[in-house]
Amino acid sequence: MNTKILLTVLFLELIIQSIAQNPTIELSFTVKYNELYVPLDSVLIENITQGGDTMLYSPDTILVLEYITSINESSTLNTFKLFQNYPNPFTSETSLHIQLPYKDRITITVYDLNGSMLVNYDDVLNAGRHEFTFYPGNTRQYILTARSIQKLHSIKMVNLKPIRNNHHKLMYKGLNAFYKSSEANSATDGFGFNPGDELQFTVYALTEIGNLGSAIETDTPEISTDYEFNILEGLRCPGMPTVSDVDGNIYNTVLIGEQCWMKENLKTTTYNNSTPIQNVSDSSAWTTLLTGAYVWYDNDISWKDKYGALYNWFATVDTNGLCPVGWHVPTNNEWIVLTNLIGGIQVPHGNELKSCRQVNSILSGDCNTIMHPRWNEHNTHFGTDNYGFSGLPGGYRMSSASFLIIGEAGMWWSSTETSSSKAWLRVLWYGGGDVDECDGSKLRGFSIRCLKD
Repeated sequence: MNTKILLTVLFLELIIQSIAQNPTIELSFTVKYNELYVPLDSVLIENITQGGDTMLYSPDTILVLEYITSINESSTLNTFKLFQNYPNPFTSETSLHIQLPYKDRITITVYDLNGSMLVNYDDVLNAGRHEFTFYPGNTRQYILTARSIQKLHSIKMVNLKPIRNNHHKLMYKGLNAFYKSSEANSATDGFGFNPGDELQFTVYALTEIGNLGSAIETDTPEISTDYEFNILEGLRCPGMPTVSDVDGNIYNTVLIGEQCWMKENLKTTTYNNSTPIQNVSDSSAWTTLLTGAYVWYDNDISWKDKYGALYNWFATVDTNGLCPVGWHVPTNNEWIVLTNLIGGIQVPHGNELKSCRQVNSILSGDCNTIMHPRWNEHNTHFGTDNYGFSGLPGGYRMSSASFLIIGEAGMWWSSTETSSSKAWLRVLWYGGGDVDECDGSKLRGFSIRCLKD
């Protein structure tokens, strides 16, 4: 049975004119993946209007936040507090801060969800805001506790990319004077809210196959509201969950390491300065091109929304700009950064970049499908989409202008040439689990994934 978890946030509005019971606004959250309800892990709530944020974790389903009109330095600095780590979720490292009102002995302990102690730090620290950096190991979720002589606080931390070794590390960075001196300028201690403030919700949950998924939505709630999110694999790029091209096509984004990628293949028919890209369907004309051009697979526009367009290499370096403003066709070195981050190009790292959609997939739900877009059937190699890249097999157009292997291979240009006639590309193949680094004729038509500058 599918689990449906409801996280409810209660925001308490302070009404100065009334001495009656303060009203509340109730915001509830549910999550779907491929039209099926999945358990919600956490919600990051950011107040765009006032500033400030807070994070909810399941199974803590109710949080009451007081509306704070003002705050002074003494009310914040005279408190022992463990702040939520940032970023969270994280990949290679994350920072956290502890505030001490006076000199105290502090013990910081990191546990996995089974209760095993992974890191222990114990020292006497002076009053002020102290900064630490945590480096994860092979665990996805952690509980970190900070204990003073009189109090204990805990936070939950989520690691997007567990590594093979188990060398967890917590490093003390020192007293953060900036936070201490600027604390009095903070608008709220935690999270402030007025009905009508613009809020941004970033929702995290696990997909049916255990990958982290997320979704982002903004709203200005003034009454109790139920929100339903449809998550996608991976973590949306901070501040840019989607990007539009000049034609108005909208693409989801995904953050992999420090790179922000389009989650889908490019399908624009116009350069970003509004110059039309040549659509060259004629076979003989395609084989002699030395300027940018595109086609739909098999010259059939019905493939557009499934796999995007196929572009020759000349389009990737056209000075009119193929990708949206602020984005570009990745270089060969930028592709290498991606594959190095996920562990290399050997099996199974190619499968980790593929969409899970496949004919007769052993995975459940929408992963098992005969409907395009999807990969052809293979018993051994199937997409697991660990990072949200969601690579799909759009096939290609040969330099002789024939169309081949849709459903079998996804091929993506880089902007880096290897010779006057060839350039670097990356290939994912339905029958293999690696990432193929190779070069191909600039006359061929391949897919494009844009990368944020």
